[in-house]
Amino acid sequence: MMATIDRIEGSIAVMIPREGEPRPFHLPVSLLPRDCREGDIIRITLERDARATEEAKARARDLIGKLNR
Repeated sequence: MMATIDRIEGSIAVMIPREGEPRPFHLPVSLLPRDCREGDIIRITLERDARATEEAKARARDLIGKLNR
């Protein structure tokens, strides 16, 4: 996904998607590369972390087990 940094409001960047419906969305500025500025176009990628997901599920199962005892 490509998006333009429309503006930065404090710790929030208002992003406009380059494809599809131009519906703005917000991202924490801390997630942007350090040298980004208003008007820059950035590539955004998301990926599933299967290992972290399984670890979180295991922790939840352990906690539920402890609560049930």
